[in-house]
Amino acid sequence: MAKAPAKPRSAVPATPNRERPAEPTLYQASKAELLEFYRQMLLIRRFEEKAGQLYGLGLIGGFCHLYIGQEAVAVGLQSALSEKDSVITGYRDHGHMLLCGIPPKDVMAELTGRAAGISRGKGGSMHMFSVDHKFYGGHGIVGAQVSLGTGLGFAHKYSGDGGVCLAYFGDGASNQGQVYESFNMAELWKLPVVYVIENNQYAMGTSVNRSSAEDQLYRRGESFRIPGIQIDGMDVLAARGAAEEALAWVRAGKGPIILEMKTYRYRGHSMSDPAKYRSRDEVQAVRDKSDPIEHCKKLLEAEGVKDDELKTIEQEIRKLVNEAADFAESTPEPEPGELYTNVLVESY
Repeated sequence: MAKAPAKPRSAVPATPNRERPAEPTLYQASKAELLEFYRQMLLIRRFEEKAGQLYGLGLIGGFCHLYIGQEAVAVGLQSALSEKDSVITGYRDHGHMLLCGIPPKDVMAELTGRAAGISRGKGGSMHMFSVDHKFYGGHGIVGAQVSLGTGLGFAHKYSGDGGVCLAYFGDGASNQGQVYESFNMAELWKLPVVYVIENNQYAMGTSVNRSSAEDQLYRRGESFRIPGIQIDGMDVLAARGAAEEALAWVRAGKGPIILEMKTYRYRGHSMSDPAKYRSRDEVQAVRDKSDPIEHCKKLLEAEGVKDDELKTIEQEIRKLVNEAADFAESTPEPEPGELYTNVLVESY
């Protein structure tokens, strides 16, 4: 497994005099912000662990992709967004939804296919959606969200609302053809899109080094004149620092930017993946050296936060997640007539 870089790396532009975004630095978080980052990452971690348990009990059907290990990416990036910005991602989407302000019980109910779910039980794990929260999915087709996110960027520019689309995709999706069609259009029209490659280094099960001729994914936009930056995605402060620079670039009307977040998932690609393509020692080594939550915990301890305060946060998060799971198990399934809703929009 390639180690995350100690500092950001930027692609070398084909034209030496071409303007580049500033090199991101670690975000200087206040004690209160650090506590919030810790709380959000812990919420995602505990939520996903509970989802894994419910899947094992047969309460979640279909596919289920957990975000455990990657929490710093979404927390760092989405903490920098404004209310006018939009988010879209692939099928590993639970954590992103929680950060968009969607209550855990609504997300968990969707996982179990209940009527109270955020998509009325019809989306499940991979296809959640909430226009009200500016979260546009949750997409099961690999790379499909990149084109849709580019469309969201076009909508932001066309309406002049000042918004930016944060479009997440993985290292596996970065090899899909529609990604490059989207890059071309986004740069040609200077669309406000931040393309986030969540490089967890294995796609479905093949190392990025074996599946990509150019495995430095932040360089993938060079031929389209899109700048790219590679960031340590296991450090929430590095992620937030990158978000600050990327959003400043895009909001200034300079077009899209690519952020390659070097991260790592602890679980398999999905719940059905035994992950035999890597050793337990490798996974444990990342947990020991680079865990994003433990890193944040050490930063808080350096700020004088006591262990009792962190334990209180842990108890609050566990209570919230357990309540969400209890709600998801007990709330009713959709009525049969729900099959016919939200399938057609009539315009006049």
